[in-house]
Amino acid sequence: MKKYMNLAAIALVISTVVPVVSAAETANFTAAQQTRIGEIAADYLVAHPEILLEVSKQLQARQSEMQRSARVNAALKGHRLLMQLENIPVKGPVDSGVIVTEFFDYECSACSMMAPVMEKVMAANPDVRFAFRDWTIFATRFPESAQASRRGLQIFRKLGADAYMKYHNGIYGTGHNEGRLTGDDIKKAANAAGAQEVSTGENELADRIIEANDSLAEMLGLTGTPGIIVMPSESATAANTTVLPGVVSEAVMQSAIERARGK
Repeated sequence: MKKYMNLAAIALVISTVVPVVSAAETANFTAAQQTRIGEIAADYLVAHPEILLEVSKQLQARQSEMQRSARVNAALKGHRLLMQLENIPVKGPVDSGVIVTEFFDYECSACSMMAPVMEKVMAANPDVRFAFRDWTIFATRFPESAQASRRGLQIFRKLGADAYMKYHNGIYGTGHNEGRLTGDDIKKAANAAGAQEVSTGENELADRIIEANDSLAEMLGLTGTPGIIVMPSESATAANTTVLPGVVSEAVMQSAIERARGK
């Protein structure tokens, strides 16, 4: 590591905390002056390492904000597709002004943690429409991921939203995920929801739905499950749209819903 930093690097570090010197302005200094300033700055940073810690925090904050902004912009671009809910399990009024979309996998442990939170949020917001998009990212490792999703989609089409939610929460209620979900778990959850017969003939439609969800998740820039998007059904903007990549609290979910309501 060089003992002294060049002036452009110093300007970058300093400007992160106090934006007073631009890289272009450093060209006005002679080589000797740049060397001396570098020496002074390097010695100062060694004596005050807390500045580097503050710089690191601010850089992380900037990166987090850039990532948040990119996710929201992607959701806004995908708004029309997110509002297309044919064959997608939904719960809540058709004319709801707010749509909450969750991309999930039944083998996902984080999704299992999120399920009871989502259940409470749904109970507290009966005027909000919730959409559940199967995104079977674990299916290549655990075939029960796709099996559980196919069964859930069949239950929604045949028995409706209430039966689907009983099945959905029943799967997560087993506590079996990350390869521990079994065919017997799926059968018991389906039976408890009132579904007795298995229709393998509908698997092709279910697979097309799952494939479309996968393409949409990729377009939205989601990197894992759960991926939750809260936005108005109409007139969505960066100010009223929230993308939550991962497990969050009930309070965070409620705050996102209120934001989508325009409050």
